[in-house]
Amino acid sequence: MKKTLFTTSALLLMLHTSATVFAEDEDFRKRSHHHASDLVTESDIQTEIKFGRDVAARILGKYPLSLDSDLTRYVNLVGKSIAQQAGRPELVFRFAVLEADFVNAYSAPGGYVFISKGAIKKMQDESELAAALAHEVAHITQRHIVKEFKIKGKDDSSTSGLTKLIGGSQDAARVAFNQAVDSAMKVLFERGYKHEDEINADQEAILLLAASSYDPTALQRYLERIHKSSKTSSHKTHPPSTKRVNAVATLLREEGLDKVKYTTAKERFTTSVKGKL
Repeated sequence: MKKTLFTTSALLLMLHTSATVFAEDEDFRKRSHHHASDLVTESDIQTEIKFGRDVAARILGKYPLSLDSDLTRYVNLVGKSIAQQAGRPELVFRFAVLEADFVNAYSAPGGYVFISKGAIKKMQDESELAAALAHEVAHITQRHIVKEFKIKGKDDSSTSGLTKLIGGSQDAARVAFNQAVDSAMKVLFERGYKHEDEINADQEAILLLAASSYDPTALQRYLERIHKSSKTSSHKTHPPSTKRVNAVATLLREEGLDKVKYTTAKERFTTSVKGKL
């Protein structure tokens, strides 16, 4: 297939939307939906999606998308099984693999999740893939970037908000919107999320793993491995800190999930990624 530049429309067409459902745990599902009570309007949601679409396009401007349809489908199957437990039915979650050897994953508001081939190479089973994707899904469902940059639609009493910027034709409005996208990109590629947002995403990810019947200790295993290897890595965007790794271990103990026996799906993972990385 001839390599081309990817537009936002191309991204939406290329990402698979297949889904699978794993066994559910009702308690963990309810607890992972605590953010659903946040007051958001239809305008807010549409603005979030539009904003995230532009961020996703910027990500693809930095790194090429994998054209391996089987690998993309597999990542989507795992990711969507997690997203189904996340309590954001108004969003269509899309998962993609980046042709990059470094270890990282990114998410954009509105349901866009990217993971590098280098990150997948460091994984030992499907539950670890689910853990990495769950962490990114959590950033979206908890609306971390949306809240930090006050990305809201137009309300009944005002013409303010990014809805006006999105639909506006004036140069100043377009510049303001692009600046907001620039700020989101700096979070993803330079500054990183706030520490409390990372811990919050880890906690949410653990609950999502349990609700999807994946081994919730997978997140701890993967973060510990990445933390050790990051000391010699040539591409260290945001390696997990010792503090974060320890916080995940504490969260697992507090939730009583450090000794549960849920699936790791190691054989399925090995078969699905063999020869693709």
